[in-house]
Amino acid sequence: MGEPVTVIEKPASTAGYLRFETNRSLTGMGHERYRKGDAIRRQRPPDQLAQRLFESGKVDEVHVYGQAITLKLSSGASPDGLKDIIEDLYTYYRPGVEVPTPESFAAEA
Repeated sequence: MGEPVTVIEKPASTAGYLRFETNRSLTGMGHERYRKGDAIRRQRPPDQLAQRLFESGKVDEVHVYGQAITLKLSSGASPDGLKDIIEDLYTYYRPGVEVPTPESFAAEA
């Protein structure tokens, strides 16, 4: 469950880079840049996406602007699976995750 993100891979003009476009804006009008090894302190959608991409071990840099995502691949890394990471950004209910019920929300209040 959740909202799958539609992702289209586009050709990048620079070797070693990948470019993706999504069906929703992740940053509004701001540019977000991330480098492997830098601390990601916030939990906004572009922050979470960058963290997940770095966890793949295939990405050195992430740039997000609106609905465009540009990645610099790690040396020798394959792009396989990176599109899937972006598509799963808003998928919240995975196998083994309990789906909340109205009763569970009432218990928290």
